[in-house]
Amino acid sequence: MQTYLVGGAVRDALLGLPVKDRDWVVVGATYEQMTAQGFLPVGRDFPVFLHPVTHEEYALARTERKTAPGYHGFVMHAAPDVTLEQDLARRDLTINSIAINAYCISPEGTFDAQNSGVLIDPFLGQQDLQRKVFCHVSPAFREDPVRILRIARLAARFANFTVAPETNALMQEMVKIGEVDHLVAERVWQELAKGLMAATPSRMFDVLRDCGALERLLPEVNCLWGIPQRADYHPEIDTGIHLMMVLNMSAELNCPLPVRVACLFHDLGKGTTSEDILPRHIGHEERSATLQKGICHRLRLPTPCRELSEVVAREHGNIHRSCEFSAGALVRLLERCDAFRKPQRFTDVLLACECDARGRLGHTSAPYPQRLHLLKALAAAQGIATKEIATNALSTGVRGQKVSELIHQERVLAVQAAM
Repeated sequence: MQTYLVGGAVRDALLGLPVKDRDWVVVGATYEQMTAQGFLPVGRDFPVFLHPVTHEEYALARTERKTAPGYHGFVMHAAPDVTLEQDLARRDLTINSIAINAYCISPEGTFDAQNSGVLIDPFLGQQDLQRKVFCHVSPAFREDPVRILRIARLAARFANFTVAPETNALMQEMVKIGEVDHLVAERVWQELAKGLMAATPSRMFDVLRDCGALERLLPEVNCLWGIPQRADYHPEIDTGIHLMMVLNMSAELNCPLPVRVACLFHDLGKGTTSEDILPRHIGHEERSATLQKGICHRLRLPTPCRELSEVVAREHGNIHRSCEFSAGALVRLLERCDAFRKPQRFTDVLLACECDARGRLGHTSAPYPQRLHLLKALAAAQGIATKEIATNALSTGVRGQKVSELIHQERVLAVQAAM
């Protein structure tokens, strides 16, 4: 029985990056031998175990055979006679197919990643790390459509890496024959979310567009390329490029995931603007909100992402213009954004809009006075005694919508005085 550290842990160590999650492969062992040593099986049909102390994943060396479309259509073979090289051969990329024997790792969990003598690298992954290239291990790459998403997500993390032409050709073939169409919503969202939280999320969409997968997975986003931007923004770039600038700005400002999702979806309606009014995009906010709802339902996004992206899609134009609004218009905007009940979410709405404005200008220090303007208005409106107003109204027989109107009027007066 031999144990090896494999995959991303070895790759990241070779790149001089912190090693977070470690995956292990065990060669020459059986299910019974692993459980006898206290390893906890993840599932009887999947030869992966949790270490009894560290809870890290240990998988039996295995091979895979494609039997049906999609990423569930595989038959696995895990047996003591499966070699390490056979196991590495089923992996996606050469840079993820490097292994190191467990005996080369210290009790503290460290190892000398720069000592090539301790590395097992049958597919020249170290060479591709130096070349900064994502290259598939074998033609079997085409059998798992999730690998397209993984490469796109890795590109968002390692922005200076490129996809090997032969690998991109395989990805295009997978899209053409419909493999991507078999991806389930939960897996698509899982990989997209990881890519959105990477340092350069635009690279994920570059890779998906280049192979044609974006058109199948997010056609509402894909159609933004080629649509002219508003003439008073960057007339030399299109809406798709502007969207990527906004998305990268959300990463530069270290925004949470719901804000980055809102940045991705905020301008979807520009892809359906009538040609006769371009480069204006009249009414695109409502169209964006409608398209955003469809994507959130299709990919089953979590509620915080759904709610925030809907508000941003619908109201970002009004928020950008809010410094010109009257007190009444400001309060109505705050009410539509549900800012009084969910002030923290409203802060994130403003952060997404700030990413939009700063991304359009291309630098993080661009001023966005709308944020402070609206937060000042919100603070003023929150200062009124809503419970007292409601109690007094009820004591005089005022009920229902009339109470809400009285509260609204007091908020307007408070904002008017403060601004």
